Amino acid sequence: MMNFIKLALIGLALGSTASIADECTAPTVPTLPDGATASMEQMLKGQEAVKAYQTVNTEYRTCLEPKITTAEDAAAGDSPGPELQETLKQLNEEYNASVSKEEELADKFNKERSAYMDANND
Repeated sequence: MMNFIKLALIGLALGSTASIADECTAPTVPTLPDGATASMEQMLKGQEAVKAYQTVNTEYRTCLEPKITTAEDAAAGDSPGPELQETLKQLNEEYNASVSKEEELADKFNKERSAYMDANND
C-alpha cells in the first residue's frame, strides 16, 4: 500500500511542464507609466495595476504551493529519480521568479512615483 501511495505522489509531482503551466499560470507584469511625464490619473492607474498584479501573483504562488509540497514529499522517497528532481527544481524556480518579479515591479513603481513627485513638485 505504501508503494502505491509513493507511486501516486510521484505521478502527481511528475506532471508535465505543460500541465503545470495550464493549471498555474503566472500573471503578466503590467506596464507602468513614466513618472516624469505621467498625469496623476495615470499614476493612480499604475498603482492599481501593481496591486492587482500582487493579488494575482499571490494566487499563482498559492496554486504552486501544493505542487511543490507534493514534489518535495515524493522526492524524499527512496528513489526520487532525475525527472522528479527536475520538476521540483522547476517549480521552485517558478515560485522564486514570481517573488522576484513582484519585488522588481514594486521597486520600479516606487522609482516612477519618485520621478512623478520630482516632476510635479511646484
